Amino acid sequence: MEDIEIARATKLEDIRNIAKKLDIGEEDLELYGKYKAKISKEVYENLKEKPNGKMILVTAISPTSLGEGKTTVSIAIADALSKLNKKAVLALREPSLGPVFGIKGGATGGGRVQVAPMEDINLHFTGDIHAITSANNLLSAMIDNHIFFGNKLELERVIWKRCVDLNDRQLRKVETGLSNEKNTKPRMDGFDISVASEVMAILCLASDLTDLKKRLGNILIGYNKNNEPVYAKSLKAEGAMTALLKDAFNPNLVQTLEKTPAIIHGGPFANIAHGCNSISATKLALKVADYVVTEAGFGADLGAEKFLDIKCRKANLKPNAVALVATIKALKYHGGVEKENILEPNIKGIEKGLSNLYHHYNNLNKKYGLPVVVALNRYTSDTEEEINYLKETLSKKGIKMEVVEGWAKGGEGAIDMAKALIQKMEEETSNFKYIYETNEDIKTKIEKVSKEIYGAKGVEYSKEALEEIEKIEKLGYSNFPVCIAKTQYSLSDDMNNLEAEGDYNIHIKEIILKTGAEFVVAIAGNILTMPGLPKVPAAENVDVNDKGEIQGIF
Repeated sequence: MEDIEIARATKLEDIRNIAKKLDIGEEDLELYGKYKAKISKEVYENLKEKPNGKMILVTAISPTSLGEGKTTVSIAIADALSKLNKKAVLALREPSLGPVFGIKGGATGGGRVQVAPMEDINLHFTGDIHAITSANNLLSAMIDNHIFFGNKLELERVIWKRCVDLNDRQLRKVETGLSNEKNTKPRMDGFDISVASEVMAILCLASDLTDLKKRLGNILIGYNKNNEPVYAKSLKAEGAMTALLKDAFNPNLVQTLEKTPAIIHGGPFANIAHGCNSISATKLALKVADYVVTEAGFGADLGAEKFLDIKCRKANLKPNAVALVATIKALKYHGGVEKENILEPNIKGIEKGLSNLYHHYNNLNKKYGLPVVVALNRYTSDTEEEINYLKETLSKKGIKMEVVEGWAKGGEGAIDMAKALIQKMEEETSNFKYIYETNEDIKTKIEKVSKEIYGAKGVEYSKEALEEIEKIEKLGYSNFPVCIAKTQYSLSDDMNNLEAEGDYNIHIKEIILKTGAEFVVAIAGNILTMPGLPKVPAAENVDVNDKGEIQGIF
């Protein structure tokens, strides 16, 4: 059965009953039909003084192109905790329409471990990403309207882009302002995908509506003729943008197929931004449950690093344990096995690929001071010999590993993993620490992440990047965290160096200041903020049958 058929065959619980599991009453819900709701901000305010539950961060080794199943494992662990009679909740990101119709498909899990209603979550959900798109494009419209009516701010270089939540490579570079109307000046421009918009990052990092409005006003939109920064607040845009985002700011409540509550909210890019769900959703989850399972994007070098050094720093949070997801195929992939052969048994490939797992494990356990359990997300192609070899090899290194079979067995397939995480949290204290301090200069922060987390020998900067760093320091923003954008397929910044062999440097070619999100993006390699569709996009398989049921989302 397809994922969508499994989901449709499962009878869901009324969302009001799911909310009761978290002691949230109907008066604190804004219902979006029977199975979706937004949670009122009053719930968190009323529980602010309550001690937090325990937080389990799910991350992964360096992935293959289709990912290693972090969301599937996250759902399986939460369902397993519920089966163990623990008060558990998921805190996940919202899917973007780009991947849904692109190569990866949906982001609601798979098989017996899914969040539901999966069609709604993968498509329009409660309209949050549409609200972000509207707020982003309202600011664009106000910028060009200001220029049309005389350009009192003397804007010379506009850096703010429009966005749309689809993969559309044709929009990466466009020429706008071709109407020949008075005061309308043509310029080269472009679109980002909506989840790469700074508005999305801001929504996910803001602590409340007041903070949201302040951050929106602080968005850098461009520079005037004296090369001085111009912000969104100079156009008085932040109030209207906040109005568009007011409802989107409230977290969304849904459920797994096994009726575990799931709070799904926000979804910034894991490269150009920090790649995890909203602070407001995570903080709420920690107040309404004893165990919170949350996820960071891509491998631990990207997603977990940003989760820990950006999100946890801003929110004053720390994980109690980490589930490090690995797959046999990814170990082979990073062990030099050709892509077309990674489903064939190959102990030698696993042995060589283990260096990638060890690197991520040591970063999380030794550098960040977090208790870690490896979660092997089992595929049907995995052999008992391969699994036993991996478990025994890791055990000799003192690394705990459990097999997760959530896709095939649901929460029951992650019981051992859930028990191992509980035991790990009871036996080991989280001694969480950051890789860098924000009062260090920008280059020091970039170099610490590059050397400590990526294992690089050093960092090389382009002339343009060095000039931008100098400008940022003069503007007084050098105390922001850094958000390094690089390939997810290698610890290095070379996507073809899968084994991250030899001495390598990280090459920073561009620096982008995000004054609203309050971080500095350092771009290493070719990072696209507007992806394209593959030759055969997933959209070709999506349809609606005669009953009005959506088909083909996976």
